[in-house]
Amino acid sequence: MDRRKLTVGITQGDSNGIGYEVIIKALADPRILDMMTPVVYGSSKVFGFYRKTIHDIEQMDTNVINNPGEAHPKRVNILNCLPENVFAEPGGATADSAQAAITCLERAVEDLKNGDIDVLVTGPMNKKSVVDAGFGFHGHTEYLEKAFGVSDVTMFMISQRLKVGVVTGHIPLKDVPGAITTEKILSKLRLIKASLEQDFGIDNPRIGVLGLNPHGGDSGLLGKEEAEIIIPALKQATEEGIQAFGPYSPDGYFGMSRYENFDATLAMYHDQGLAPFKAIAFEDGVNYTAGLPVVRTSPDHGTAFELAGRDEADPRSMRASIFLAMDIYRHRQEWQRLQEDKLEERPEDHAPERSGKPQIE
Repeated sequence: MDRRKLTVGITQGDSNGIGYEVIIKALADPRILDMMTPVVYGSSKVFGFYRKTIHDIEQMDTNVINNPGEAHPKRVNILNCLPENVFAEPGGATADSAQAAITCLERAVEDLKNGDIDVLVTGPMNKKSVVDAGFGFHGHTEYLEKAFGVSDVTMFMISQRLKVGVVTGHIPLKDVPGAITTEKILSKLRLIKASLEQDFGIDNPRIGVLGLNPHGGDSGLLGKEEAEIIIPALKQATEEGIQAFGPYSPDGYFGMSRYENFDATLAMYHDQGLAPFKAIAFEDGVNYTAGLPVVRTSPDHGTAFELAGRDEADPRSMRASIFLAMDIYRHRQEWQRLQEDKLEERPEDHAPERSGKPQIE
């Protein structure tokens, strides 16, 4: 396995939010530089502005670079993506701060595709402001799905206590029922199973699946999606060798800690999964995009404009995002090695088939 120090790309997010503060605080412990080489995609000028607002950090060695190849292994590297006249206005989104978030993300993704950084951690950006700025996507998850040309991804919320994926993501609640299909549930279950095995080292994982309606539809009284869509998906998943159970009513599932019986949970829509997740694991929660050929994580919080520039932001979720990205990268390497070992142990399973007929040259 590759045991070199990983290069971790970190995007600033919206420069008027708490992105820089949580990044600076997360990287403040010099011991973290023994484990990774950080490359912050943003502005050295804005980084310096927020650095001055944080009072309990005695020293931080930084290095301004133009590309990841110039990164210093023992310093916090800042890759300038923005013009010299950029400035921060803590407390609210602006057109400039939204465009800055987009620019930094696009540059980081380009470097990730080229292998110039090993993993990506994204700082929070404001969805409304980036859409208004012409981003074309409702969030990082949708953008990365398109950027890497995959057919499906899922928002996978990760903490030490629980893991929660969602069938539908950033769409209006009124559109959720029509967006839930048997095939879409199956796709998410396949992604979660693969991620649990490859990214977290969990063999033959168990997945709890939530219903859509109150009390799981109450035998059709409160809705038929469970019987007509979710249960058929679970039956098909079982036939495919996926251990998926449910559908469970979300109130009892979380209220009685039934999630502890499973390696992960699949919720039907965004708030059904994220509201209990953040109530249980907000401080160390991480948003991970499962289904990508690369590793991307982010804190489980938003821009928190009301805290920006006040030295009040909690860096634990950002720190957890950095560590999780590195852990997943290592797990994927180990999983790939195990697959290669299996192929070497059973070469006959992969030898060309012989028809018994003479081959014509």
